[in-house]
Amino acid sequence: MSRKYTAAPPPSRLATPTIARVPAGFAVEVLDLVKRYPKGKVNAVDGVSFAASPGEVFGLLGPNGAGKTTTVGMLTTRVRPTSGTARIVGVDVVGDPVTARQQLAVVPQRSNLDRSISIRDNLIFHAAYHGVPAREREERADELLDQFGLLDRAREKPDFFSGGQSQRVMIARALMHEPRVLFLDEPTSGVDPIARRAFWAMINQLADQGAAILVTTHYLEEAEQCNRLGFMVAGELVAEGTPSGVKAAQGGRVLEIYADEPLRAVALLKTAMEPWRVSLFGDRLHVIVDGDAPAAARELTARLAREGIRVLDAREEDYSLEDVFLVIAEKGAVAA
Repeated sequence: MSRKYTAAPPPSRLATPTIARVPAGFAVEVLDLVKRYPKGKVNAVDGVSFAASPGEVFGLLGPNGAGKTTTVGMLTTRVRPTSGTARIVGVDVVGDPVTARQQLAVVPQRSNLDRSISIRDNLIFHAAYHGVPAREREERADELLDQFGLLDRAREKPDFFSGGQSQRVMIARALMHEPRVLFLDEPTSGVDPIARRAFWAMINQLADQGAAILVTTHYLEEAEQCNRLGFMVAGELVAEGTPSGVKAAQGGRVLEIYADEPLRAVALLKTAMEPWRVSLFGDRLHVIVDGDAPAAARELTARLAREGIRVLDAREEDYSLEDVFLVIAEKGAVAA
């Protein structure tokens, strides 16, 4: 029987299709997951463990080459693990990949819509591949396109759609077989801020309905919207927790310094201190210090003054996710 949907609201206030409820327990389970390529000197993924519950948005962060894409590849059955365990709604992705694929959907970073057919047919063919009964495919496609404000363009081909519109088509396609877990690989890359905001409103609504969502992103303001975060560096999961929790777990204090020569100030302090402690944020520096922040600010001001660099202001600030990301990435680069 086809699932009932409501009428489409304006695109700026998209309603969200109902998604299959996930039973109690973890929707995504990862235990000691390892991927070693034959000629690799180090593991692409090295003993990663985490879990995501139904209704949770889990963000996977890390610099390029950290192992995020390989991890998602293993969870979505595209990459076979070297060792470890991964389950989707209790289904082992190695032992029963066919069933696992029926429980999940992937929205890639770049459009992979078939450009030779209409967006409606893209949805219908996806449903057929996933075994949706023939009598339900067309009605479900129209209902989803209606929900995403695209029904009036159902017969058009993807070439005529903007990046944000193509993204909505891909999410609608992903929901055709009512997956319980949704994987989003940098889904808002190249999307304008208004479309990005609407996208996250929709993702949060899907999570509210019980979907488990795993998202990789480089936009740290988006990461703030995740329920929990995992930071990967060099194939390892090095930090995990809520956005506020991972910030609170960082040691030291953040000094924000305005100097008249910020580039020279950064170069000087990176040679005088551990490099991960110093980052440039536009016209200001963030410096991670230990102990008393005012005393550290006076010492840094004097050090820069000896080099002819004038500090205009120095104050303590709370950690931002960008601070956390840069510290973790820099420390990981040193360890590697």
